[in-house]
Amino acid sequence: MTVAEIQEVEVDGRTVAYREAGSGPAVLLIHGWPTSSYLWRDAIAAIGKRNRAIAIDLPGFGGSDKPLQTRYGFELFEGAIDGLLERLEVERVGLAVHDLGGPVGVHWALRNRGRVTKLALLNTLVYPEFSPAVQQFLHMCTDPELREQLTSPEGLEAGMRLGLADQERLTEESLAAVREPFQTTDARRALADAGIGLDPAGFVEIAEHLSELQIPVMVIYGEQDRILPDVAETMARVKRDLPQAEVTSLPDAGHFCQEEAGVQIGRQLAEFFGPE
Repeated sequence: MTVAEIQEVEVDGRTVAYREAGSGPAVLLIHGWPTSSYLWRDAIAAIGKRNRAIAIDLPGFGGSDKPLQTRYGFELFEGAIDGLLERLEVERVGLAVHDLGGPVGVHWALRNRGRVTKLALLNTLVYPEFSPAVQQFLHMCTDPELREQLTSPEGLEAGMRLGLADQERLTEESLAAVREPFQTTDARRALADAGIGLDPAGFVEIAEHLSELQIPVMVIYGEQDRILPDVAETMARVKRDLPQAEVTSLPDAGHFCQEEAGVQIGRQLAEFFGPE
């Protein structure tokens, strides 16, 4: 399967990279840590058959700039989203979000309600009550020695393998795509910074206002998630807050569900986001 080519725009003097496929209603795909738009490669092909699928590389990830001495907070990430959509002349957009991209995308959606048509949540965190697994990740990103281990080539491989139900699904190409953006010490430091910059107050805001979203919602998650082991509880809470949500769990997929079921997920999202 051909992977959509990486493209670039300039936003506030910094490069924001993205991939794009297809035409129709616009859908923005937002990845998490430590991945990039490449994670959506199988899904974007399917989504692009019915939609204009746009997968962003958030600042600090993939082909986008990785500044240091910068807070990787909601403001930085949402500025990149705003800038990319402006450059691509997209006003209304559907959102599909994963991992760190979940709180980023949902926070943006709550502040841009008139622009968001539909929302899809994949394995992600949403609420301010962080699990022990997330708290341990935040500690590792903060501690200098653990941070270097976590963001090293070996650490990235270990994280990707942990995030799959079947580790054999991690190909050399996929692993290379995760490692390649983080070959320098500065890039790896930016990656760690990007994992800890979201203000807890933003998660509180999400929890307080999520139930106000009136748009169609889809939830798809891999059940064998060892990175966010409380994902089933999170998605059950989402369903309580958003009763309109359609929930699909994938019993044979892990945290990086797009690696293990990308085509299936793409087809499901294409149907969800496509023209009525």
